[in-house]
Amino acid sequence: MVEGLVNPLKYLRDAVNSPIYVKLKDGSEYVGILRVSDNTMNLILEEVVEVKGGKQVVAKLGRAMIRGSMIQYISFNPELAAEQALVG
Repeated sequence: MVEGLVNPLKYLRDAVNSPIYVKLKDGSEYVGILRVSDNTMNLILEEVVEVKGGKQVVAKLGRAMIRGSMIQYISFNPELAAEQALVG
């Protein structure tokens, strides 16, 4: 293993119980509290809100399971999305 490299799954483990923003390969976007992740990046989120453009609330979903193979990217600093979606 190359020194200095960090396994990206560590970031998921560190983000448990924190708000995250997830964009899927189909373009849908979600903000929620990460409760569980596994080695294949499957996620369980609570207080999930589907958003559009990271801001506009599309639907409030409650709890959701997101399959890791469908994830395009995850933001661990979703301040803008969290402010707009989780508060509103």
